Amino acid sequence: MTATIKPFHLAIPDSVLVDLRERLSKTRWPDRETVADTSQGPQLAKVQALCEHWRTRYDWRACEALLNSLGQHMATIDGQELYFLHVRSPEPDALPLLMMHGWPGSVLEFRKVIGPLTDPAAHGGAPRRAFHIVAPAMPGFGFSGKPASTGCGLPQIADLYIKLMAQLGYLRWGMQGGDLGAGVADAIARKTPAGLVGTHLNFAMVMPTPEEMAEASPEEKAMLGDAKHFWDDLSGYAKEQSTRPQTIGYSLADSPSGLAAWIYAMFQDTGGTRGNAEGSFSLDEILDDIMLYWLPNTGASAARLYWELSKAGGPAGGQPKGPIAVPTGFTMLKGEHVRISKRWAEKRYSDVIYFNGENDGGHFAALERPEVLVDDIRATFARLS
Repeated sequence: MTATIKPFHLAIPDSVLVDLRERLSKTRWPDRETVADTSQGPQLAKVQALCEHWRTRYDWRACEALLNSLGQHMATIDGQELYFLHVRSPEPDALPLLMMHGWPGSVLEFRKVIGPLTDPAAHGGAPRRAFHIVAPAMPGFGFSGKPASTGCGLPQIADLYIKLMAQLGYLRWGMQGGDLGAGVADAIARKTPAGLVGTHLNFAMVMPTPEEMAEASPEEKAMLGDAKHFWDDLSGYAKEQSTRPQTIGYSLADSPSGLAAWIYAMFQDTGGTRGNAEGSFSLDEILDDIMLYWLPNTGASAARLYWELSKAGGPAGGQPKGPIAVPTGFTMLKGEHVRISKRWAEKRYSDVIYFNGENDGGHFAALERPEVLVDDIRATFARLS
């Protein structure tokens, strides 16, 4: 570990929490939706209940204590501050694993898998399947620094993460990613850094070709239908953040209820119990995640990553073409709207060593189905030992 990496301790002032509760108490609410479902967005009653829980019962100090117990650090790499969790396994031969979240996620997505992955013996697993966990917050997310200029897209984040693993002294490591974190994983894999042995993904940032769509099996046609529903009806956030992140940023910075609704919509729409966020997540889990956008005021800076992707021409923009050669395992939960089949994966990843598409669950795999994700990560890297 070099001098550019320092321990990080959270101690949010009470005045910040008081201000949050006051803002919540003064919310000016919109009219109730004119439909009986969530087709117009999060329902007024649900968001009001979430915000009332936030104002009167939610305990940030419990979340703060959890983060402080996990081992927080701050690295400065090429002028960019990177906040990250670093949880070492008690097993000396554990494999370092870089775990990458997306939007509107955070390092807290991994709270249920860190224990089983780092200390499998204490959770009914084999000690030889242990990992050291490195979980950074992307630039502009959580407590990482906010990019002050353009040009911080997936390839640039990949460079920062590669350098982080090197600064930590890890000569042999793997990685895991979902959502935009899967896009960063792909970017890292295309750079073929020394020491990278394999990848596990619970999302794939690829689109089937017209030929694949025309030749789709019944199962693949269902995937195409789910994806179409997502892009047609649920992806307004992506269009806004890709084109006008600063516009929505004013609301996300100033209004806690506005930020809550913006993020709650994703838990509602993409969780395994579609249209019912509370069926998959507790209110505290949702609010813990929202707090990692509210406290550091990263609503706008996180949204800008979508703008960067758009300007680059998409997730693969400006990166080497052709299949990814790094050995890769997949978990494709059935409730994920945008998912791919094994044969679609094999056209884009030349060494698919594991594929599980048999389990229920939605977009936030580590929170919804932690036991499945842990088993699949272990199974993927067991093939590389």
